Amino acid sequence: MRHPDAPAPGELLGAHYEQCFGCGGGQPHGLHLEARAGEGVTITAEFTVQPAHQGAPGLAHGGVLATALDETLGSLNWLLRTIAVTGRLETDFVRPVPVGTVLYLEAEVTAVAGRKIYSSATGRIGGPDGPVALRADALFIEVKVDHFIDNGRPEEIRAAMDDPDQRRRARAFEVNP
Repeated sequence: MRHPDAPAPGELLGAHYEQCFGCGGGQPHGLHLEARAGEGVTITAEFTVQPAHQGAPGLAHGGVLATALDETLGSLNWLLRTIAVTGRLETDFVRPVPVGTVLYLEAEVTAVAGRKIYSSATGRIGGPDGPVALRADALFIEVKVDHFIDNGRPEEIRAAMDDPDQRRRARAFEVNP
């Protein structure tokens, strides 16, 4: 169930952490993925494949596309107000994604069982109704904030914890990094 304090449908989620490769603005070659809350427990997101995201000449690298799916699926946890990390990500690459393409992503939570959060996503090219380029199913595992504090690099953990902006400080640890 969607948490009562979840962002409203249509609301831009923004970066959970400025240095996140998926959504943060502090990564020059990052995805700069923008996600919006949808109805229920759904997310829509998009990003433009840049030349730095290439694998084969003129085509997006599969790992970059998997990252976009992971970032979108991880953003679903904001709607549950749950701190979670990726436990499994199964990706199907249906068609190539050219550089310069805007990839439109849709994700939804399909089930929650204890600490396990199951979700799925689809990526389309050419618009929200365009042809499917990739699909993913994921399992996220709920964790405590200590997961990040105990395992993250101390300099970044300290910087995030010392941020005077209380909301930004809390969001740095809200979703899968």
